[in-house]
Parts: sequence; structure tokens; C-alpha cells
Amino acid sequence: MLGNLDAGGKEERYKLIEQAANPRQVTDLCQLFGVSRSGYYAYLKRKGNDRDAEAKRLLRTVYKRYEGKYGYRQLQLFLWQDDGVWMNHKKVLRLMQKLGLQAGIRRKRRFNMTYQAGERVAENLLKRDFTAEQPNQKWVTDVTQYRVGERWLYLSAVKDLFNNEIVAYQLGERNDNELVLQTFAKAFAKQKDVTGLVVHSDQGFQYTSHAYHDMLPKVGAQISMSRRGNCLDNASMESFFSHLKTEGLYPYDIRNLAEAQRRIKKYIRFYNRRRPQRKLNNKLTPIEYRRQFAA
Repeated sequence: MLGNLDAGGKEERYKLIEQAANPRQVTDLCQLFGVSRSGYYAYLKRKGNDRDAEAKRLLRTVYKRYEGKYGYRQLQLFLWQDDGVWMNHKKVLRLMQKLGLQAGIRRKRRFNMTYQAGERVAENLLKRDFTAEQPNQKWVTDVTQYRVGERWLYLSAVKDLFNNEIVAYQLGERNDNELVLQTFAKAFAKQKDVTGLVVHSDQGFQYTSHAYHDMLPKVGAQISMSRRGNCLDNASMESFFSHLKTEGLYPYDIRNLAEAQRRIKKYIRFYNRRRPQRKLNNKLTPIEYRRQFAA
């Protein structure tokens, strides 16, 4: 019946599609009503309508939802995760440019970490292979620092390379062995069987200490270390710290250590549970990826 309608009938069908459609439905509705997508968009153009109006609205919404921090590639993932809309990354970029939406400026702050002479050094078992086929196969770890006024806050964290999840972390005002040992105590309390696990770090004094080298073999883990002064050997951990600071700390006017601690804890929860990653099946969060593997 639809096929017998004249040009005037097509206009009516275009109107029905316009009223019902969102960016995900146009193709299906055009097929249902027996009209072409090009004809429908030509109809919108004749009316002076913006064919991307709904897509722009969605982009504005997700951009504001995440406080204008993210660029087009991460917004593409958030659109899929939050709204079920998979939009080509080139289209996301084009529409963001039209709307004047830009990612928050990444302010890179570099601090010189002071290392004491190490007691024990291990071979680099990881060799920059930041992939793992299952949980608890490869972990990376490091300590970073954040300054609030004249005080410093230190974060020790452990990341599983299988799904990039932060397995455990510890905050403190002192960068010492205890900070690292407490981090691993938390990690091993959550992950009971870590036999054969490779734990990779740099050659910081905490990781070359006797306490660290005594602890890991007791649970069946192997110690791996970056070459001296080569941060690329632990690039995956450095990447997480960069995201934490540029997305979770630098955008805010943090005035005390308590607020900094709160921001860090909030970001790690967000990173594990809400921030989709392109490498995890192109759209999953670390915890979603782990659950999918276990299912």
C-alpha cells in the first residue's frame, strides 16, 4: 500500500518519520515506510531542518554530564554506554567542532621523584607487553604524588593489565615502604589466588626493599622491574595516573588534603565502574569486562 502513494504521500511519510525518529531509528523507519534515507534528508533540508539536531542535543548533554573534560573519542564511548547511541567518531568530532565543544585542557605537571639507592633489583619480565589474557596474570604498580599547598599526598596503586582495573590503592602523607605494603595487603585480601602473577614496578626504593621482595614470593608472585630511569617500561601505570590527575584533580580548586583524598577515591570508583575504555571490547568499563569474562 505504501508503495502506491504519490509524492504527496511521501511527504506524509517523511513527516511521520520526523516525528518518531531519533538518530538510531531513521534507517529502520525509512525502510518501513518505503522511502530512501537520502529522500528523507532532502525533505529535512527543504524544510530548513538540521538533520543532526538530535545528535547535537545528545552530544551537548553528555559533554555537560562529564563536565566538558573529554574529547570526541571518549564522548563516543559515553554516548554508547549512557544513551545506547553508537555514533561514528568522525561524526562526533565534526559535530563537536560545529558546536564549539572542546575537551578540557590537559595540564601536565611534572614532578621529580627522588629515589634512594635500591637494595634489590629484578629483571624486566614485562618487556612493555601490557596485555593479559586473564585476571591476576600481570599487575603494574607505582606511587604518584599530588601537592596541596605546602603538603603532599601520595597514592600507591595496583592495576590489573587484563582489564585495566585498579585492584587496590592506598593514600598517605608519607611516601614510604608501609604505603606500598598496605596497598598489596589490600590487593591480596581481594585476590586470593595469585600464583604465577607478574608484578611490575619501577626501581623506586619501596620496590627494591627487602620487605617488598620477601612479600611477593610468599604468595607465589614474580617481581618485574623497569630499567633504571625508563618510564615507558611502566607506561600503563603512568597512563592511569595521568588520567586521574587531568580528569579527577586538576579541573578542581582543591584546597585541602581531605578534599584531594575524596576526589581520588571518587575518580577511582568512576574509572573502574563508569569510564568505558576503547581497548575493552571498544566500550566496556574495567569491571564490566571482568564480569563478562567470568560469565
